[in-house]
Amino acid sequence: MITDQEIIFRIIIGALLGAMVGFERERQGQPAGLRTHIILVVGATLAMTLSINMAIQFNPLVPNGDPARLAAQVISGIGFLGAGAILRYGSNIKGLTTATSLWTMAIVGLAIGAGHYLSGFAATTIILIALILLNVFEKHYIKTYTMMVLDVSADDKATLPDEIRKTLHSIVSSMEATSIDKNLATNQIRLTYTIKLTAKTSIQNITENLEKMTGIHSIKIS
Repeated sequence: MITDQEIIFRIIIGALLGAMVGFERERQGQPAGLRTHIILVVGATLAMTLSINMAIQFNPLVPNGDPARLAAQVISGIGFLGAGAILRYGSNIKGLTTATSLWTMAIVGLAIGAGHYLSGFAATTIILIALILLNVFEKHYIKTYTMMVLDVSADDKATLPDEIRKTLHSIVSSMEATSIDKNLATNQIRLTYTIKLTAKTSIQNITENLEKMTGIHSIKIS
């Protein structure tokens, strides 16, 4: 059986590895940061050591005991944390990377709990490389886009939709009209566009150009 001293040692190692990844997520302002990753890995490490000890302890009564049973429940049960880390902002999704880091760090905790220190350290190192170095690479060499929804309320003029479309085409990377609502009582229309923005695209530039157009009453970007 794994001694209490060895369990405590493995929990400390797991907490340190969780802190390394959690600190990076905390710096990025993610909902699951330092404390979440530490507690997660500590729990996974304890679950793995407990699962191993229980299989050994009750082997005379249950010869076919599976030391990986608790570990399997940790892997499947971590989904609720990952779902909580994924947030939706309009048409954009944020938190997928944090959700995957949580799931992977839970497995790192299981590895440490089982005594596989080298593989646990190796996995944590690769995760940190992916989170830090690849993040820098993406910002400098990969052109990223942000999808946003633009709502425009305006007078029902025949030429206005074409004028708005031409103005947007000159500013944003791409766009498409998703809906047009016409209010017959007030003779006004509401145009909804899905627009794709680069990091260099200014939302203020969009609103300033649309404000100059006659007949537009309100602009909303979300």
